[in-house]
Amino acid sequence: MKKIAIYIMRIGLNFIYAVLKLFPTQKNKVLFLSRQSNMLTLDFKMTQEELRRERPDIKIVTICHRLEGEGSGAAAFAKSTLKSMYHLATSSVCVLDAYWPAVSILHHKKSLTVIQMWHALGKIKQSGYQTLGKESGRGEEIARLMKMHEGYDYILAGGSAWNPFYCKSFNTTEDKLVNCGLPRIDYLLETEERNRNAVMEAYPEFKDKKVVLYAPTFRRNIELRWQGLANIAGKDSNFVLVIKGHPNQRIELDKLPDTEGIYTCPEFSSAEVLAACDYLITDYSAIAIEGAVLSKPTYYFVYDYEEYRRKNGMNIDLFETMPGCVFRDADELIKNLREGNYNREALENYRQHYLPENPGTSTKQICSLILSNFVCSALHLGKILSTSGVGGSYTFLNSADGQSRR
Repeated sequence: MKKIAIYIMRIGLNFIYAVLKLFPTQKNKVLFLSRQSNMLTLDFKMTQEELRRERPDIKIVTICHRLEGEGSGAAAFAKSTLKSMYHLATSSVCVLDAYWPAVSILHHKKSLTVIQMWHALGKIKQSGYQTLGKESGRGEEIARLMKMHEGYDYILAGGSAWNPFYCKSFNTTEDKLVNCGLPRIDYLLETEERNRNAVMEAYPEFKDKKVVLYAPTFRRNIELRWQGLANIAGKDSNFVLVIKGHPNQRIELDKLPDTEGIYTCPEFSSAEVLAACDYLITDYSAIAIEGAVLSKPTYYFVYDYEEYRRKNGMNIDLFETMPGCVFRDADELIKNLREGNYNREALENYRQHYLPENPGTSTKQICSLILSNFVCSALHLGKILSTSGVGGSYTFLNSADGQSRR
């Protein structure tokens, strides 16, 4: 029954879209789509600000709608989908940071360029096509019917070492990958000192302590067992613990017998606290890559490692990649932390292997890619060439017969 409903939906949406495509393409229009948040994400914000600096006449449309549950949530998302269809039909470029059904199941104009930005810097854990049939993933038949992750012209990726996993996750080929990273890399580098000062000013009690940030990944329908890490902090401890949970997963402090030295810093984002911390503790989250950008000593608390590998899957073996930094037991992690035995050589190797080249230039590279396609499709003045193969830098070349890549 569900398959029939999907077929009917696809036919209906493509019929509506055929009418919407009769509207002319607006040559200076870029559409941003996000299912990650109901608010403008950091990566979108930085990209849009740079686009407006480079092209003041550009028209930017943003639709942010996090799909939460069924019923009224699905109905509200259906409205956002219909709205996005008009803008897909009339935009030159579409940038998205997750799977958006209308992008993949509709038949678009050849003039539309679709750029999948994604919402993480790498592929530590498996996702997309890698998780089909697994507990955390979609069913294979539904993914096929919904054309999951189809229709992308470019996929923005982190360091080239992640490329094989991007290809498997998106069921794509390496020639579509652009190894430029995300604007958040630029943000982390540009604002590190300012954010650290802001956090320290708001929490003066941090100044004589070592700040430990705990930021775990989202676990679907699984309770987070983090309480053992609370022993890092305390009245006589040299450490304070700041906890930043995933937006979809609540972390309850009221169940702890003692919360002294434990903070949530609600007025600051994870990226802002990351600038102020001395140590990062995570698990399978891509914040580990963001920590590597700032050379933050990073521990991995993976009490459910085997279970997570079975239910979701991993692209790298953390124990091999970060030797001496990965712990199943909270007490052993805390002991290593207090004794100052962190393996900095492992961190440096990680940085060299997994970070993109030329950190601090991601936003400009992305905007160059957007505007090149935007100008090409609008004015037929140029074409994009990859100067170094997969994930290379993109240069706009004036040409009388240049065509938009499609």
